[in-house]
Amino acid sequence: MSPAARRASVPTAPPAAPPVGSAVPSSALDLLHAAAGDGSSPPVLRAEGLALAYGARTVVAGVDLEIAPGRLTALVGANGSGKSTLLRGFARLLPPQAGRVTLDGVDVARIPSRRIARAIGVLPQSPIAPEGIRVAELVARGRYPHQGIFRGRRSDDDVIVAAALEATDAMQLVDRRVDELSGGQRQRVWIAMALAQQPRILLLDEPTSALDIAHQVEVLDVLRAEVARGMTVVLVIHDLTLAARYADDLVVMAEGAIIARGAPGEVLTGEVVQRAFGVEARVLEDPDTGRPVILPRSQPLP
Repeated sequence: MSPAARRASVPTAPPAAPPVGSAVPSSALDLLHAAAGDGSSPPVLRAEGLALAYGARTVVAGVDLEIAPGRLTALVGANGSGKSTLLRGFARLLPPQAGRVTLDGVDVARIPSRRIARAIGVLPQSPIAPEGIRVAELVARGRYPHQGIFRGRRSDDDVIVAAALEATDAMQLVDRRVDELSGGQRQRVWIAMALAQQPRILLLDEPTSALDIAHQVEVLDVLRAEVARGMTVVLVIHDLTLAARYADDLVVMAEGAIIARGAPGEVLTGEVVQRAFGVEARVLEDPDTGRPVILPRSQPLP
């Protein structure tokens, strides 16, 4: 994704940074997740015969996929397999070459942008924050879809922003500049901004890239907690063992098509890994979780 596109993910007319305190009552966290846990059926995101292209080059061709609501779905595959492009299609960042993406049966191209932003939160790969912006102000920008041009800030905006910071364990960072944070801290803050939108679906492109293992686990634990509260999460991830540990469903892609989908223990076989990545691998079972552990075999040099 280009720097300009990543900057576009940050609204340019935010509310002022809220006076966030050090503690958030449980009622505030309930308010943050009210949309996800309101008892209504979670929204269904679906690709129907979806083809996506960059110019004349088709990257995703004829994909049919329904995202299971209230679960964590991981898109995996080799570089260039189309997984990030598919995520961009779901996020309405790339118009279809053919087919369509629907939200509750309605073509997302027909849904107003503000309504989409209230339903779907998007965290692109390596987002760029405005220079010098502080954490509280960045997260407050997540409230933009709920305000409108003439409505301004809502009375509950500050509470929801504080709850988003609390949910991502980022409250202690509230007065820090975003460009001073570590990679793991920045990711938690960006996720907090997405949560402040109060979406029902969260789409993330490689949220663990360039993070050490401790910060990868930290970020994925945050996302699992959101799923437990009713959120639908879709992410692109490279580490197959982490994908198997955290995902409810895996979608394996190769050459712009889905070659396998389902529960990690059913999908991640040696044959599928060979087909998707071109490497032989042993697939073992984690004795603690029962989830697959992928051990690629050494490849002889040409």
